[in-house]
Amino acid sequence: MIEYANKSLDFTPHDTKWIPGTAKLAACGVSPSGKGVLSIHELCRDGTKELFHDLSFRSSGIKCATFGASRLGDGHIALGSYDGSLSICDVNVAHGDRNKSELFCVKAHEGIINAVDGVGGTTCSYGAPELVTGGRDGCVKVWDQRTTKAVVTLKPDKSSSARDCWTVAFGDSSNDEERSILAGFDNGDVKLFDLRTSKIVWETNVENGVTSVQFDRQDIQKNKVVVTTLESQLRCYDMRTQHPTDGFAFTSERAHRSTVWLSKFLPQNRDIFLTGGGNGGLNIYKYHYPKNRVGKHGQDGAAVGIAGSVELLNSRVISTQPVTSFDWSPDRQGLCCLSSMDQTLRVFVVTKLEKH
Repeated sequence: MIEYANKSLDFTPHDTKWIPGTAKLAACGVSPSGKGVLSIHELCRDGTKELFHDLSFRSSGIKCATFGASRLGDGHIALGSYDGSLSICDVNVAHGDRNKSELFCVKAHEGIINAVDGVGGTTCSYGAPELVTGGRDGCVKVWDQRTTKAVVTLKPDKSSSARDCWTVAFGDSSNDEERSILAGFDNGDVKLFDLRTSKIVWETNVENGVTSVQFDRQDIQKNKVVVTTLESQLRCYDMRTQHPTDGFAFTSERAHRSTVWLSKFLPQNRDIFLTGGGNGGLNIYKYHYPKNRVGKHGQDGAAVGIAGSVELLNSRVISTQPVTSFDWSPDRQGLCCLSSMDQTLRVFVVTKLEKH
């Protein structure tokens, strides 16, 4: 892991994303005055240069972002804010006036939007460019940019018992009909929603607050998922075979000796993923499939999944503060950007990934 560039920021960054098809990256967060900030940076020979600083018109901080529902070249970033608003902005004209840069805005949740993910845009060739959000109000909502009302709303039975939804992810989008959403909550609940049938098809509890969930690929049938939690835990689930009572098989690992804040699969190799920890470290893992992925249950004889194993390839502590956001470049294998709570934006190059 080689640090290529770093830049101190004058705001607290919560998310960083590569702008697909470019050498630019976006960092978003909240300023000391509590306003939303989005800064765009471009790689150059001397490191990074800041192109412009925008969204000074936004009165609330930005918690999460995605280009997942934006077609390649559009540069439309979806933003989830502290005040519960979901908006889409054009980063190509964001330095100008608000009416030109903001393409879509809706009050999505009561309270902060903790996570947003997109499908049907740059990351997937199937279906409409949809967004999913998870909020402090415990709701998970699916949005279509063509309407200001949620297409699907998944909410707790009683608002008094609502748990924070900390993370959401799209997956299982192998055609225009199939779509699944994975959501993680602060009490350790993980729930899998099938949008085609509008049902919860699987749920479990991982004993600690769920900080991150991700499918290894969005545009294939469910294959595997990484779930990270508080107190140093990560689980890798094999999602191909579901037992009626035992659910999906998984392997677990302890990492970072602190909260595992995130996990990201390498776009060019779905068996390699990276985690970011509260100790300011990065770990790179490789998942090894078992010889047979399906076996027979010892009691009822039904098909049951067999989990593989996880190998630690490399580990490095790069900051004294937690790593809270990370993104692989979709265009260049091993190129990545990240931010941490020390208010620093970093660009790294990870080498020798092609050997695994």
